[in-house]
Amino acid sequence: MRIRFRRALAGLVMGASITALVGCGTVFHPERKGQMSGRIDPVVAIANGVGLLFFIVPGVIAYAVDFSNGTIYLPGTHDHASVDTLMIDDDMDVSTLEMLLSEKMGKRVSLDSEMLRVEEVETLDEALALVRMAGINDQERLASL
Repeated sequence: MRIRFRRALAGLVMGASITALVGCGTVFHPERKGQMSGRIDPVVAIANGVGLLFFIVPGVIAYAVDFSNGTIYLPGTHDHASVDTLMIDDDMDVSTLEMLLSEKMGKRVSLDSEMLRVEEVETLDEALALVRMAGINDQERLASL
């Protein structure tokens, strides 16, 4: 009886530690990767907090992983940069594309601008990584810390 209890307890501790080490939000909601900000998901925050009960390091790692991946935030609550897909034809000319982008953005878009970067990507994850690396709204995010 004692051995079974010890094994069950050891399994529970190992399972909780592994989950905390890989980041609860990253495991539970991988589709949220790349979100930059928003409201924090209380379920993920509490699950990460459980890692703090099993020593400090697993909980801190879980929070760090979830914040760096953006998986701790609730979906659809980010306020700043985002990635949107837009299907275009191969034979579309520049002026038509500028008009389409201007309608989508709600302001005039010029593809001749030095501040504009157009990149074709294979996956949404790659597009989100480019947005994060671009430093969009970094000043606003750093000011809120």
